[in-house]
Amino acid sequence: MCGIFGYVNYLVEKTRGQIVDTLLTGLDRLEYRGYDSSGFAVDADKSNKNYVIKQVGKVSELRKLVKEANMDMSKRFTTHVGIAHNRWATHGQPSQNNAHPHRSDPAAEFLVVHNGNITNYRELKSLLESKGYAFETETDTECVAKLAKYVYDTHKGRLDFTELLKLVLVRIEGSYGILVKSIHYPGEVIAARNGSPLLVGIKSERKLKVDFVDVEFPDINVEAASDDVAGFNPRLSLTRSNSLLDAGNSLMVPGGLHNDLRHSQSRAFISDDGMPIPTEFFLASDLAAVAEQTKKVIFLEDDDIAHIYDGGLHIHRVRREEGMSSIRSIQTIEMELQQIRKGNFDHFMLKEIFEQPESIVNTMRGRVNFENKTVKLGGLSNYISAIRRSRRIVMIACGTSYHSCLATRDLFEELTDIPISVEIASYFLDRRPPLFRDDTCIFVSQSGETADTILALKYCIERGAMCVGVVNGVGSAISRQTLCGVHINAGPEIGVASTKAYTSQYITLVMIALSLSEDFLSKQARRNEIIDGLGKISAQLEEVLTLNDKIQAVSETLVEKPKMLILGRGYQYATALEGALKIKEISYILAEGILTGELKHGPLALVDEDIPIIMIATKDKLFDKIINGIGQVTARSGKPIFIASQDGPTLVEGNKNGNGVTESETDPKSAEKSYVKFEVPQTVDCLQGLLNVVILQIFGYWIAVKKGYNPDHPRNLAKAVTTE
Repeated sequence: MCGIFGYVNYLVEKTRGQIVDTLLTGLDRLEYRGYDSSGFAVDADKSNKNYVIKQVGKVSELRKLVKEANMDMSKRFTTHVGIAHNRWATHGQPSQNNAHPHRSDPAAEFLVVHNGNITNYRELKSLLESKGYAFETETDTECVAKLAKYVYDTHKGRLDFTELLKLVLVRIEGSYGILVKSIHYPGEVIAARNGSPLLVGIKSERKLKVDFVDVEFPDINVEAASDDVAGFNPRLSLTRSNSLLDAGNSLMVPGGLHNDLRHSQSRAFISDDGMPIPTEFFLASDLAAVAEQTKKVIFLEDDDIAHIYDGGLHIHRVRREEGMSSIRSIQTIEMELQQIRKGNFDHFMLKEIFEQPESIVNTMRGRVNFENKTVKLGGLSNYISAIRRSRRIVMIACGTSYHSCLATRDLFEELTDIPISVEIASYFLDRRPPLFRDDTCIFVSQSGETADTILALKYCIERGAMCVGVVNGVGSAISRQTLCGVHINAGPEIGVASTKAYTSQYITLVMIALSLSEDFLSKQARRNEIIDGLGKISAQLEEVLTLNDKIQAVSETLVEKPKMLILGRGYQYATALEGALKIKEISYILAEGILTGELKHGPLALVDEDIPIIMIATKDKLFDKIINGIGQVTARSGKPIFIASQDGPTLVEGNKNGNGVTESETDPKSAEKSYVKFEVPQTVDCLQGLLNVVILQIFGYWIAVKKGYNPDHPRNLAKAVTTE
């Protein structure tokens, strides 16, 4: 949800046009996260002034507004700070006024872009209104900009930019990723995060001195200093506390707060000759926004405050915590530009569907030895024995990730003999169920930044459970906060509707189950069968993708349908749920995934000759029960579309003729000829869902396209759900 991008050039001359283009390109790369308006701020021609351009709609609309703006795009800047944002509305309707950046006052002394949710913004707003500040928008973000000006004015400009933001952030509750730009601190920007992702990309022609940035801690905690000096408690009601912010004397910046931070040096950016290093910094909420600019990035952690000035990056903390790392590593990312471009495809979703034969191979590469029938997961190697001793394994996820857990639950139970529960993160948090130290909790998330899943993770950590992460997002919050884990290595997924991440999560969870059962002699035959199946699955996926044209043609018959049923049983129940989710989220058809065994308990009442039904009928140990379900549907005049095994058994019995002989006795396949059937390769039962789900993904795509919808950007949805 939402997207942050910032650009700082230090001793690297750029025209305003180049700076604006860099900002807008960054916003383009963040479009997939979902948004309804966008905007940016750059320096104006006069000192102490900014140009702020905002627009409702896509970034393309913002580009049009830029062309109409009266800005000298040829003006050159040796050092400059620009900030930009794609907004996904949570507080106030999508409008030009509610779009970011938000300003502190008509002079825009402070400008803020923000992802997240400020939960105490009403209290902050009441306080600031009582001090004479007039609010212009309906957003929670505006209170951050006005609070920054209030602190600045209260302390009469005596604060360093970092010190000022520390005093602002200590008053904020909720989640945030923010960038702050100010006319009082030209050429500087502050980036801070708490529960919302933020990273810094670094580009320099010279090699950096070291591959890390030191974390600078205060001598005294800001909150403790506030309590000691002014009786201030940031958790108390603003109207009842003796506010630190109201005091205008130097005592309010004690000890560690008033360290001369300007004299601290960032070792990575010191040249051998003592001269400044020309450097560019790219600040973003997503790796995709910086991939084409640089390969060197730092992932900020919760409560980090990054201050960029004079060509250096300084990372500060409000407080020193036990066990906190004193550095942030500069990492080299592997993402390639072509991975975040559509290539020859019309949409990212279709591209990512067709990438699945390759992406699942990348998920298994270096992990599965098909000759020796072994699975080695480096991220879990030191913890596998402990997980095997777990009393229970709890899988926690949301949406598509939840379905990948459901799809593999049966296999975990079969191979590990450990009780498995699968939880939707938000419901898990609502219930706050009992957990124990001998439980293992597996957190599955494509982005690794899903808010509900992160909150569930914190709950489990507090109760001493072993926490394992399964994520696609490198450097994400879940990957950092879990004890161990596995990256699914699916590559960037731009389309909002998850496709290749689902199949890679599925494969990853299968590999974990195989690793846990390695020492079970009684399970070896089953393990070998599954590993053999994994070795063939990529080629079988390629074969399924050849059905694209047939699916496109059949989807024409479903475009005008308002609802749809998708039926599956056993391992295919999760496939039905995931397929229904794909169809509903991008084509807006009310699709419902139903367990075939539950038909007689209510859903059968929906079946008639008009409602579209897709039945998953690939052959496995439950096939006889699936045939029974097909009979229940066809007996009520239902005309299901089948997903079936190649050269599989007969699915529909024919009617008896005048001689009392059924059609199927003379021609076993005759009764099926009036039904649409998609035949997929047969594989191991626990892997069959990997093939079947692709049919449903393609159905969702083509129905959306034929209805005139953009499958990459479904309405009201965002790629990464970083708020509750």
